[in-house]
Amino acid sequence: MIHHYAHAPWLLHFGSARTAAGSSMLDRRAFVRSGFAAAALAAAPVGRLWADTATPAAIPAEVAAFSLDGKPLVLKAADIRALRAAFKGPLLLAQDENYDAVRRIWDPAFNRRPALIARCANAQDVAHAVDFARSLGIRTGVRSGGHSHSGQSQPEGGLMIDMTLINDVRVDVQKREVHAGGGTLLGAVDRATQAVGLATTLGTATDTGIAGLTLGGGVGRLMRRFGMAIDNLLSVDIVTADGKLRHASEQENPDLFWAVRGGGGNFGIATAFRYRLHPFTSKVVDGNRIYPYAQARAIFDTVLDLAEHAPDELMVGATVSNTAPGGPNPAGRAVVVSVTYVGDDPGAAEKLLAPLAKFGKPLVDTATVKSYLQAQGAEGAANVLVPSEVKNWIESGYAREVPDKLLDELLRRFNATPVSLGFTAGFAQFAGGAVSRVSPEATAFWHRSARYDLVLAATWTDRAQDALSRDTTREFWAALEPYSAGYYVNLLEQEQVGEKRSWDNYGGNFPRLVALKRKYDPGNLFRLNTNIRPDAV
Repeated sequence: MIHHYAHAPWLLHFGSARTAAGSSMLDRRAFVRSGFAAAALAAAPVGRLWADTATPAAIPAEVAAFSLDGKPLVLKAADIRALRAAFKGPLLLAQDENYDAVRRIWDPAFNRRPALIARCANAQDVAHAVDFARSLGIRTGVRSGGHSHSGQSQPEGGLMIDMTLINDVRVDVQKREVHAGGGTLLGAVDRATQAVGLATTLGTATDTGIAGLTLGGGVGRLMRRFGMAIDNLLSVDIVTADGKLRHASEQENPDLFWAVRGGGGNFGIATAFRYRLHPFTSKVVDGNRIYPYAQARAIFDTVLDLAEHAPDELMVGATVSNTAPGGPNPAGRAVVVSVTYVGDDPGAAEKLLAPLAKFGKPLVDTATVKSYLQAQGAEGAANVLVPSEVKNWIESGYAREVPDKLLDELLRRFNATPVSLGFTAGFAQFAGGAVSRVSPEATAFWHRSARYDLVLAATWTDRAQDALSRDTTREFWAALEPYSAGYYVNLLEQEQVGEKRSWDNYGGNFPRLVALKRKYDPGNLFRLNTNIRPDAV
């Protein structure tokens, strides 16, 4: 649902949402026995958003689950019935008709089975789900879009809190602001804002959820010109671990607002976002230029020089790859130059990219003039996640520079990688521009000085290649990691990087983040993320 308002009373919208979620459940016994639960059971209306299925399956007497610390846990039917009665949206068990479709996330490498899926219809549902999770101590994951590179939004034996039904978008043209629900995909925001000549920085894949993207920082095509998503975030409504819905901005709960801008999902579940918009009607230049692999080393040097002198409107990167969509590239290895130019005059891009001319005509050139929606993949796209058929394993980290030794090691390792394995290795221009002009202490996102993002990615479809793909990527990364410092939390999970590297990732902001974690989530309910433990020292 998309609305454009010249005068949009959003504060009224936010206020009513906070009031609706004002009552929260207590501990398990209180939850089951409370007058609230009893009244809900007695008066539950028939035919609500319920069921994605016509008739929800009968609730078993017991449902096997896992606790927050991974121990076996049993969910009682009475607890589930009480939550179901309080809920407006669907609540799905494994035997329900749409369970498998709803639990699916983007990457098929993850095939976990939550004990329960709570499809929240509004912020009040989110509060009920959080109270349920906290009171029972069940492993809890949040699915806002489903891109989840780490797979943690699909908790095995846990409670999946699914936000995808909370997906309204409202544009205030006069104020140059957009409000979007916590389950909105970024393509919906792009289409609504571009329809009135406005834009804000979001990600690069149209079916990515805005929530996880933003809470982790929010990188995208416009970030060097307009800043990251968190730099354009004006406020967020968020249900914290105590089941309360809080409005966070520079004026209200400013400490929480600081923490969620880069601290990931550690502090609660965002139900609504409000972003600053910028006038943006230009065509962009976006795409890839692919060259013979023999030119890789020289192209890396040229692209690095381009990046060093690039204006805010230009972003470039270079990778070596034997991967085509769907698997290994039958044509063999190649070097890929990625280009994004978002200046007011697309014609200026070719002058900036002139140094690439010495490499001759590209084998493939998709870096052409197009609309911003086309570049984002949002033109005419549906507001749904499109699951990948290809499994992925990614390792990455930030770098302030890319020295010759790093390039030599990267190419040496890549040459030793089996051609039969779908694999990409290289760097993307990360910050600079507007991103670097924000102090590291201004938000929880620490890596304002990072110049590049080093990325390794294995892609495959054959289950027999699972171990080879992951092990190859890990071993490759072990050789590059010494050149990196920190990483983008939206790409990696804590189990991949280890606890110390996760903590180091937040740099000088880590002590403040720990203190805020103790304040807003002392029991570490929200731990399936790059976790900031409340007892960290």
